[in-house]
Amino acid sequence: MKNLIIYYFLIFVPLFLLINLAKNNYLTSGQFVALLFFYTFIYRTLTDYYRLKSKDIVDRKDFWKILVPGSRLKYFRDLYFI
Repeated sequence: MKNLIIYYFLIFVPLFLLINLAKNNYLTSGQFVALLFFYTFIYRTLTDYYRLKSKDIVDRKDFWKILVPGSRLKYFRDLYFI
């Protein structure tokens, strides 16, 4: 996942899909909140980890560093700009 366009596609399409489903009343408010938490805490964490791993910035043993809230700010430039 070294390509920045693919990374942005992987992080924005599920979010837009989630918002569109909620806007068109396909999801209840409880389902929307549950899926938003899943997107934020599980999906984005794994996506960011695999991007950093593919760029050889973190190792497999450093996965726990990505789980700590706020730790991804350290890798902000590497995730979103390079």
